[in-house]
Amino acid sequence: MAVNLREKEATEILAVEGTQVFIGQAGIKKPNHSDLTLIILNNNNTVGAVFTQNRFCAAPVHIAKQHLVNENGIRALIINTGNANAGTGIQGREDALAVCKAVAHQVGCAVEQVLPFSTGVILEPLPVDKINQALPNLKPAHWNDAARAIMTTDTVPKAASREGKVGDNHIVRATGISKGAGMICPNMATMLGFIVTDAKVSQPVLQMLTQEIADASFNSITVDGDTSTNDSFVIVATGKCGQSEIDNIADPRYDQLKELLEGLAVELAQAIVRDGEGATKFITIQVENAESREEARKVAYAIAHSPLVKTAFFASDPNLGRLLAAIGYSGIAHLDTDKVRLWLGDVLVAENGGRAASYTEEAGQEVMKPNEITVRVDLQRGNAQATIYTCDLSKEYVAINADYRS
Repeated sequence: MAVNLREKEATEILAVEGTQVFIGQAGIKKPNHSDLTLIILNNNNTVGAVFTQNRFCAAPVHIAKQHLVNENGIRALIINTGNANAGTGIQGREDALAVCKAVAHQVGCAVEQVLPFSTGVILEPLPVDKINQALPNLKPAHWNDAARAIMTTDTVPKAASREGKVGDNHIVRATGISKGAGMICPNMATMLGFIVTDAKVSQPVLQMLTQEIADASFNSITVDGDTSTNDSFVIVATGKCGQSEIDNIADPRYDQLKELLEGLAVELAQAIVRDGEGATKFITIQVENAESREEARKVAYAIAHSPLVKTAFFASDPNLGRLLAAIGYSGIAHLDTDKVRLWLGDVLVAENGGRAASYTEEAGQEVMKPNEITVRVDLQRGNAQATIYTCDLSKEYVAINADYRS
């Protein structure tokens, strides 16, 4: 069951001018199930995107990267669930192109103006015929419907919206959807995440913005330490809000827009962790006073990836040795362990190389009971910090993944 996560009401999710959403049933893995989503974009939009760093990246990732550099812009995103089209070689790329061609014909654009995305089982051929036969029957849909249609092992559809002032007199709107519950340790994004905004942003600036936002959100989560073959995060700026273009990072509106979109992306990224496969606890790991942000992230991920730490959280067991061990093997050179301080919630549990004098087992057990817990580590080495979001590891995680292909 997802940790403090609910499906948003349709009235909470805002339409964004310059986009149209359609969903349908291709029967890729299950019958009578919406597994196909088409997002049609207006002309003169811009698109930023980041993708998985997994060397076995999926065929649609290859094709999307190629299409993003075409000079005529992007007009459509096509997303299927039930099949990742990964580990499928040359045939997989040809299949992804065949779907793009069918979408282009339907939308009335060039093949290169279509970005394909897939999620699901790896190492199985994409059922192109099923997808292409379903395309003409897609129906107009709300963003909430699209959030549900891109789910795989998710239990809650993930959609969110933001609206705020960017510049002196303009209100900018943004809506996003994401999916993911397992195989989550992105090196760029989540398994799939899409944000559309009516802001007007030049493509180079939007690409930089997308990378920065991914780093603060989807690049700061982990469920199980596995990086997917299909991770893709896309931001589309339709330019329909009526303001002039943001074409320079020195423009004061850049930081305003970044704050708006980053808040949206963090909410969507956290939703993935809250809905982690079998998750019962949402855990925030804050590492502060490191020599660099990279160093802080190393320590945070060492804690977040440890099966022993994650199972201790599942059991509500303040097993301090597991936490200290993870910090110790995180790979930080010349770490002075006598300077490290560790908190569970607001309880100081370790300092001066061992258990804090003020710590009691009763206090540790009490702070481990809630379904949201913060771990804070002070390295006392510098001024850098990082925050990573993760969840516990339960028996249900094993059950879900043991049955995934059945």
